[in-house]
Amino acid sequence: MCSHRAGELLLAETAASSATTSERAQAMLEVLRRLVPFDGAWLALADPVGHGYHSLASVDLDRPTVEFLSGPLNARDIETTGINRARPPLSPSDLPYPAQELRTWAECLIPSGIHEALALGLFAPSGRHVGFLALLSGDRRPPSPHLRRRLGRLGPVLAHGIDPMRSLLTAARLVRGATAGVVLCTDEGCQALPGLPADELLTPSSPVLAAARERIGDGHVYSSFLWPMGGPHAPGGHVRVTALAAPEDTPPRLTGLALLSPATELRGLTPRELEVLGLLVEGCSNQEIARTLVVAPRTVAAHLEHVLGKLGAPTRTLAAVRAERDGLYVPAPLAGGHA
Repeated sequence: MCSHRAGELLLAETAASSATTSERAQAMLEVLRRLVPFDGAWLALADPVGHGYHSLASVDLDRPTVEFLSGPLNARDIETTGINRARPPLSPSDLPYPAQELRTWAECLIPSGIHEALALGLFAPSGRHVGFLALLSGDRRPPSPHLRRRLGRLGPVLAHGIDPMRSLLTAARLVRGATAGVVLCTDEGCQALPGLPADELLTPSSPVLAAARERIGDGHVYSSFLWPMGGPHAPGGHVRVTALAAPEDTPPRLTGLALLSPATELRGLTPRELEVLGLLVEGCSNQEIARTLVVAPRTVAAHLEHVLGKLGAPTRTLAAVRAERDGLYVPAPLAGGHA
């Protein structure tokens, strides 16, 4: 009993470590073997925007088997058997039909000498599907109720260890005072970020997210800009938008974060001057800025004179650099009152 308790504590420590997601996954399988014996194991991350799985770690499985388990046939079998729902660990002996009727078993596992298994869907406390675990055995005897219960208890620990939101939440903490945020997905959609509320500015079709995606797509790991509130010329003030590229160990279908926070330290820049700066950051000339804002070139020159003074920049180029560095601009597509 003491050794099992020590193993469970070690598993929890491993799940909470600062290693990469793949490293944690592999280490957790090694520890798990002491608690729930197996002949082979596969731990995978659920596709955050689809129905498939990304292999994170495996033990004593050859490459073709891992590739099969990561493919669409196994994903379909997981859905068919309901293991992608929150439930106790499932064994082939629990099925109301022979395991051979599932293509994963008929085409992959049984030919490899696997006859039994414990499969478990992994879920975050909120109910979000995080991943999938399969512990495989060449023994024909079904797993004991004791092992099933133990694995069921360990499911939340395993889910925490591979949860991709962990690294995203760590990145989100770089933004002080964040009031809302979402995770950006490759399909132009977005997902909720645990711990931060939603906001009407962060809906999938919002131009805020389009601007954030553009900056991440341009290779910016961290960038910020201002967004006007309440209509043309920001009668409601501005909110700061921060775009963060996803950390390296995040699933490829999650591209980054968009976070909202209060807009502070605007250097006394007016809403119109922030619009001018947005166009300046885009490399527009005075004439182009004048056309976009529908004002006279001399008005643009006056705005720029004020901007240079407030930013302490001797040239327009340096003003643009400082504006982009400090996020003191409204994106060019909004200039001219199209917020």
